[in-house]
Amino acid sequence: MEIGKSHPVLDSVERVTGTTPYSINLQLPDMLYAKILRSPLPHARILNIDTSKAEVARAAVEAGAHLVNDVTALAGDPEMATVVAAVGAGVVLMHMRGSPRTMQDDPRYGDVVVDVARELRSALARARQAGIPPERTLIDPGIGFGKTLEHNLALLHRLGALRSLGRPLVLGASRKSFLGRLTGVALPSDRMPGSVAVAALAAAIGVEVLRVHDVPETLQAVRAARAVGCGRPPAAHPGEEAVCS
Repeated sequence: MEIGKSHPVLDSVERVTGTTPYSINLQLPDMLYAKILRSPLPHARILNIDTSKAEVARAAVEAGAHLVNDVTALAGDPEMATVVAAVGAGVVLMHMRGSPRTMQDDPRYGDVVVDVARELRSALARARQAGIPPERTLIDPGIGFGKTLEHNLALLHRLGALRSLGRPLVLGASRKSFLGRLTGVALPSDRMPGSVAVAALAAAIGVEVLRVHDVPETLQAVRAARAVGCGRPPAAHPGEEAVCS
């Protein structure tokens, strides 16, 4: 479930397709997050605070969050890495060039997959140097963050190349603008079919965490895609079908 600055209500859900069924992602203005985190969330197994501010991350973890999603990959707030290490939280290291305000100003790469992998490797090193154990890190290629349509498609086509980094992959492509450009669908809320297609393809190659809006539709597509890829029915319990044995 995600709370944005313009939406002080729970308005989206992240499906974790690995061993932990649900991840709750909260991005909150002011100090509202503490109240929300302490509220009953019956489907939540992992609470994820979406912030690049160390002060917010610390308070959120103290209020019950388990995971910090930092779009700057610990390179924004100079205190973030130290705080994450100190509070014992996990961290999602997302790739982004520039800032949210400048990231789409003519982004350029040599080979976008090679460049993103190199910069995520640096982020992992930054986390390790701050005392964050590797097993508490996840990586996100940052679809739509400082990338053109062509960059996004190249990353999605070659997601497997990021496996060399040895950490679980997080993917957030749901309803994003590149899908609108690709399909001609202007309204984000109408991009569910394209979002589900990308999620199913990503899950079929083993992406562990999918950030999505349309949970039931995505879950059905993911389970079908993995069953076809594995050549056998899905496991009885959600999450157990994440890897073909």
